[in-house]
Amino acid sequence: MVFSSSLFLLYFLPIFLLVYHIVPKSWKNYIILISSILFYTWGAPQFVFLLLSATIITFYLVKLLSNSKVRKTRRTLLFFSVSINLGLLVYFKYSNFFVDNLNVFISSLGFKPIAWLDVALPIGISFYTFQTITYALDVYRKVHLPLDKLSNYVLYIMAFPQMIAGPIVRFNTIADQIISREEKIDDKLIGLYRFIIGLGKKVLIANVMAEQADLIMDGNILELSSSMAWVGIFAYTMQIYFDFSGYSDMAIGLGKIMGFRFPENFSSPYTSKSITEFWRRWHITLGAFMKDYLYIPLGGNRVGKNRLYFNLALVFLLSGLWHGASWNFVIWGGFHGLFLILDRLFLLKFLSKLPNIFSILITFFLTIMGWVIFRIENMTDAINFYQVLFSFKDMSNLELIPEFGLIAVLAIIFSFLASIKIGRKIIRFFFEKNDYTLSQHLALSFSTIILLILSISFVVSSDFNPFIYYRF
Repeated sequence: MVFSSSLFLLYFLPIFLLVYHIVPKSWKNYIILISSILFYTWGAPQFVFLLLSATIITFYLVKLLSNSKVRKTRRTLLFFSVSINLGLLVYFKYSNFFVDNLNVFISSLGFKPIAWLDVALPIGISFYTFQTITYALDVYRKVHLPLDKLSNYVLYIMAFPQMIAGPIVRFNTIADQIISREEKIDDKLIGLYRFIIGLGKKVLIANVMAEQADLIMDGNILELSSSMAWVGIFAYTMQIYFDFSGYSDMAIGLGKIMGFRFPENFSSPYTSKSITEFWRRWHITLGAFMKDYLYIPLGGNRVGKNRLYFNLALVFLLSGLWHGASWNFVIWGGFHGLFLILDRLFLLKFLSKLPNIFSILITFFLTIMGWVIFRIENMTDAINFYQVLFSFKDMSNLELIPEFGLIAVLAIIFSFLASIKIGRKIIRFFFEKNDYTLSQHLALSFSTIILLILSISFVVSSDFNPFIYYRF
C-alpha cells in the first residue's frame, strides 16, 4: 500500500484519522502502532513477523546496553544489535547480488554455478535498518535514554508515515515526541496542506513524467533519436525528484497531523550550484545519517587530503549500494563521490566565479548525467544511451504523451522556483511557515481541496502509479 493509492486515500487514511481523533490521548500511540502494523502487513505479510521479531530483540538488547555500566558489555550488546539488523539488510537486499556475481566468477573458471532461489526484498528494509541503528547508537553514545515501553519503540521503527520511504527519522530527534507531544489544530491543518501538496507532486507530476520516461527508456535504446533520449532522461530526472520529495512531503504532513515533527528531506536540490550543495539539498536525512554515522567516525575533514578523498569515495560508494543491489548504483555513488572530490580540488572555486545561472545549469547537467546510470541498470545500455544523447541525430523527432508538455513546464517551474527571490518567498510560505491568518487558512484550504480532488481523480482513473523508492 502506498500513499498515492485509492485504497490508502479513500479507506485506510480516513478511517485512521477518524479513530485517532476520537480515542483518548493515552490510546493514540496504540492506534498509530496497530495501524502501522496493518499498513505494513498489507504490503508485505510474509515479512511482518520477521521485522517485528527483530524489532523486539533490538529493544531488549539496547535496554540491556543502557543498563550496563561495563564498557565491554555495552560494546558487545551494541555489536549484536547492529549486526542483527545489518544482517537482515545484507541477506534480503544483497544476497541475490552477491550470488549472481559469484556465479559469474565461478562460471568464468569453468565451474557449475551455485543453485539459488532469489530472496524477496521486504519493503522499506533500508529505512527500517537505519532507524534501528540510530536507536542503538544514540543510546550507546548516551545522546538519549532508551524508550521504556516496547510498544513505543515498535511505533518509532514501524510508524507508517515514514517507514516505507523515509525520511530517516533519527531517534534522538523524535524520542520525546513519542512519549508526549502537543497537537495543535493549526499544525493539523498545515500537515494536511503538506500531505495534499505532496500527493499532487506525486500523482500529477511524477506519474506523468514516469509514463513518458518509461515509454522512452524501456525500449530499444539504439533506435532512439537524440531528442527522444534527452526527453526521456529529463522526464526521469523530474520523476525521481517529484516522486520521492512528494512522498516525503506526505510523510511529513501525516506526522504533523499526529503532532510529530519529521525532518525535511528535500530543499530544492535542482537549484544547487555544485554537487556538494546538491547533497545538502537531496535526501537530506540520508546525507546526515551517512555523515554522522560513517563519514565523521572515519575521520571526516580532520584527516589528510588523501584520507579525506578516500572517505568521501567510500561513503558515496556505500551510499550508492544502499540505493540498490546492482553495480549501476555503486557506479552512480562513485560518480557523485568523484565530483565531491573535484569540488574540493578545484571545481567549487571555478563554479563560484560563474554567475549563479551557469553554476546551477552545470550542476543540473551533471546531475542528469548521473541519473542515466541510476536509471539504466545494464552499463552497456547506459553507455549506448550516452552515445545517443550526444550524437544529436534526429533532433526534430519527438513523440510525446499528450500531458507531457504542460506537466514538464510545471516541473521546471517548481524545480527551479527557489533560484529567484519571489520563488523562495513562495516556498517559505507553503513549506516553512507555521502560523497562518484566518484568510490564509481559507485560501490554502480552498486550493488544497481542489488539488486533492484533482489528485484523487487521477489516481482513481489511472492504473499507472509507480513509486521509485518502494524498492529501497
